[in-house]
Amino acid sequence: MENIALIESFSEFKDDKFIDRVTLMSILEEVFRNTLKKKYGDDENFDIIINPDKGDLEIWRNRTVVEDGAVEDENQEIELSHARKIEPDFEVGEDVSEEVKLIDLGRRSILALRQNLIAKIHEHDNTIIYKQFIDLVGEIYTAEVHHIRHRVVILLDDEGNEIILPKDRQIPSDFFRKGDNVRGIIESVELKGNKPSIVMSRSSPVFLEKLFEQEIPEVFDGLISIKKVVRIPGEKAKVAVDSYDDRIDPVGACVGMKGSRIHGIVRELGNENIDVINYTNNMQLLITRALSPAKITSLNINEETKQVEVFMDPEEVSKAIGRGGFNIRLAGQLTGYEIDVYREGAEEDVELTEFSDEIEDWVIAEFKKAGLDTAKSVLEQDIQDLIKRTDLEEETIAEVCKVLNAEFSS
Repeated sequence: MENIALIESFSEFKDDKFIDRVTLMSILEEVFRNTLKKKYGDDENFDIIINPDKGDLEIWRNRTVVEDGAVEDENQEIELSHARKIEPDFEVGEDVSEEVKLIDLGRRSILALRQNLIAKIHEHDNTIIYKQFIDLVGEIYTAEVHHIRHRVVILLDDEGNEIILPKDRQIPSDFFRKGDNVRGIIESVELKGNKPSIVMSRSSPVFLEKLFEQEIPEVFDGLISIKKVVRIPGEKAKVAVDSYDDRIDPVGACVGMKGSRIHGIVRELGNENIDVINYTNNMQLLITRALSPAKITSLNINEETKQVEVFMDPEEVSKAIGRGGFNIRLAGQLTGYEIDVYREGAEEDVELTEFSDEIEDWVIAEFKKAGLDTAKSVLEQDIQDLIKRTDLEEETIAEVCKVLNAEFSS
């Protein structure tokens, strides 16, 4: 009865969502054999019979009968007088099977056995979860907000698996409440100890690419291929698309009539501005398209340094750079070239480097990062916009403007 009572206490495991009957029996036998090894030093001469469906457990120890006083290994041998208490007709040299009751293992062994069983089943579950989610890396997944912390949101899927959405994998405008359904891609899965750590991302370019696959049938069917995706999460993205079928307009198919197809993707990404451009192997043309909506007049490509000098009318420069410098930054990431913008016909303008005796080099470098390399290009901007586009303080910008204005008023 003691054996049956113990197995019944394990009955919760047989209905475990990840474990089948055969696997449970294997784990049970492994745990019991480890316990027998600790108790008797060896488990080779034990037979373990388990039927978790019925709650049956039998453990039999097999020993050889020897003369009284001749026992050398108590686990392997049994005295004749002891054997005849089991069955009176046993003789020396015969094998004896004797049932071992769990109560004979001792209370501490039984508690340890139960703890080991729980640990083994959790380890099995975690391995199954790890394998399941490893196959989902890079795929869109949906889970529900369970807990919101300062730097991470904890999600639970329909199976109760915990998924982590760190702050730096969220879109800046993301705002979640408990119970909200959240979509993202499974970015990584790691085993930390024996527990899988599943990380979701909404800021990855792969998420945007997978949204295109999910929302645009031609992309899903392979009629349109996505060549490259670059994005500044929540702000702006550029997607280069191509089609092997000349009858298909890849940009038009992705955007849809009046933006109908891409609207859902934009909304999912917190109104992220998405530029879809036609991919081409012609680098000059690709750079021109990447800088859209700005119109350029000419460009010089340096293949060795991967730099491009782009020339355009002064009124086009702000379009090329874009709000916060996002447009030119993403154009550079999309094409793989560092893009420098120059104004055509700006004879009276002065390069910022000419003011290096009055303005520190690192300050000039900050303006250049935002695509502002001449005095007039800086003065044409609003101070508040310059604060957003650079890492400079308002006081520093005001001082620079004062120096630049002095040049043109003299």
